[in-house]
Amino acid sequence: MLKEIKTVQENADLLYSEQEVEAALDKMAEQINVVLADRNPLLLCVMNGGIVAAGKLLTRLTIPLTVDAINASRYQNKTAGGVIEWLLKPATSLKDRTILIIDDILDEGITLAAIHDYCLEQGATAVYSAVLMDKMLGHEKPITADFIGLEVANRYLFGYGMDYKGYLRNAAGIYACSEINKETA
Repeated sequence: MLKEIKTVQENADLLYSEQEVEAALDKMAEQINVVLADRNPLLLCVMNGGIVAAGKLLTRLTIPLTVDAINASRYQNKTAGGVIEWLLKPATSLKDRTILIIDDILDEGITLAAIHDYCLEQGATAVYSAVLMDKMLGHEKPITADFIGLEVANRYLFGYGMDYKGYLRNAAGIYACSEINKETA
């Protein structure tokens, strides 16, 4: 597996540098700080992909907030999504709270829509979402994010929380797998 990961890294295309991603995070934080200033939000980090974006945003947010996590996965370290599997639900009550869901990418929107609906079912008064990347698919998605860092073409990505078969979440930059690597996915 490590040989495959090395090959993926060596042949990937850098789409956004670390500096470009950090600038996008700055912009997102400014917007969140304004919109949610007096809302006392509960920040829900979508595990595992959202961990980098949530951590990076957390230190930029100047508003009062609390933090918890949620894990609803369609990928389970694979490169294609399946049925949503609920691995972790928040320990904090969502009732009468403003929720800010933070995730790495808005791809098809199925997982984010399910988490959004779950929050409302649990009694949240308002649900916002922030995604580092919004993938341009050319068709309507079941949900749109309120705060978006960067837009990207429909390619398989890794870095800043996004993974390739469970690896490469820690890459400093946003990379797209080459077409050659995509075939091994």
